Amino acid sequence: MDDATAFTEKQQSAEALRRHLKTAKGLRERASFEPAAAQARLRLREWQAARLARTHADLLASPRFGQAAQFFLSDLYGPRDFSGRDEEVERILPMLIKMLPSSALRTIALAVEVDALTEQMDSAMIAELCRAGRIDCIDESAYAAAYRSVGCRPEREHQIALIRQTGEALDRVARKPLLSGLLRLMRGPAHLAGLGDLHSFLDCGFNAFRGMGSAREFLDAIDSKERQLLIGLFSGTAHPFAP
Repeated sequence: MDDATAFTEKQQSAEALRRHLKTAKGLRERASFEPAAAQARLRLREWQAARLARTHADLLASPRFGQAAQFFLSDLYGPRDFSGRDEEVERILPMLIKMLPSSALRTIALAVEVDALTEQMDSAMIAELCRAGRIDCIDESAYAAAYRSVGCRPEREHQIALIRQTGEALDRVARKPLLSGLLRLMRGPAHLAGLGDLHSFLDCGFNAFRGMGSAREFLDAIDSKERQLLIGLFSGTAHPFAP
């Protein structure tokens, strides 16, 4: 890749990152405006995280894939609040653009895009579960009904594709020894500078993917199961969450 191409890709990633940070921040602010809304968001996120853990129990139990699976459930999708990480990215974005290679910047941009799209989808799900009176007692039946009512199938399919793209991006950057070494050196200074969440995301992601070799089989398994579940939910399958 020549310098001009690398510069263009870095600028495109930076612009995408700014856009997705703004979207995620706006959605989170609306969700946290009232305590009841924040609690509803947490209930949905906890239920979905538990569902993901059941669906991908084999990956979590795998000696080879377990660390990467745990990273996906905790740092890409789960009940955790990612606002701290995103605020850190926003605060030092000019420095990240200068310091990080385009591949690492694109990885962060994809992760924040997953976050923004997930916030959007979850907001619609929360509204529907509240309308149905099921936000305090979510089960598979209530979740499936809300999922079909909300619809947005293209967005759901894009969400699954984004998760795979983020995993592929992490897999590529995990093969860069210089970047891994830089992260180790930055651990102490990053935490002292208030950048602990961002450093933890990058460091945990790189370690998880570097430790399992090629990520293709791992990403194929997630992609396949999530797409099968999506098809079952939209088609009204009697037991879409069955393993």
